[in-house]
Amino acid sequence: MKIGRLVCGRTLGLGLAVTVCLTARAAEKSIKLPDDNVMAQLKPGPYVEVVRGNCSACHSTDYIVRQPASDAKKWEAEVQKMIKVYGAPITEADAKAIVEYLATAYGEAGGKEKEVKKQ
Repeated sequence: MKIGRLVCGRTLGLGLAVTVCLTARAAEKSIKLPDDNVMAQLKPGPYVEVVRGNCSACHSTDYIVRQPASDAKKWEAEVQKMIKVYGAPITEADAKAIVEYLATAYGEAGGKEKEVKKQ
């Protein structure tokens, strides 16, 4: 009789453990990321939400705003690197929008202040 109770108890315990695991997997999980650093806020402009939605999924906006001012060709290379090397799931249309935003907001012409040359 003791062996029967032991086997029955283990079976019940295993069944309970499986039920708990399946229930835990079914529960929706979410995390709340902290707000971006004030100094790392993206500049307003067309497609800023496309940038925020695609790029912030993997990294902070600090990685964007702290880059040197670049032309569209360099930004295109960065976006393609994110897609091809790091596997960013960015559509072709979103990639074009991201490059346009970055070249406009953080391009050589309108992005960051130019370094003042010493005289």
